Amino acid sequence: MEGTKRANIKIGAQVSIVLKQDQRTGNLTEGVIEKILTNSPNHPHGIKVRLDSGEVGRVKQIHP
Repeated sequence: MEGTKRANIKIGAQVSIVLKQDQRTGNLTEGVIEKILTNSPNHPHGIKVRLDSGEVGRVKQIHP
């Protein structure tokens, strides 16, 4: 599923995000969504979320 559409993203979902400092390398961080930070329905680089670990980044993959 795409991480660019806010409708696909639910609090409590398991996702892979790219942190700000990892944008150049594309390193992914896995976790569970605590809060959705992007208000717009779409974002070309991924919806920004905060994980339950406190890390903030943009969703690249949504895990089933």
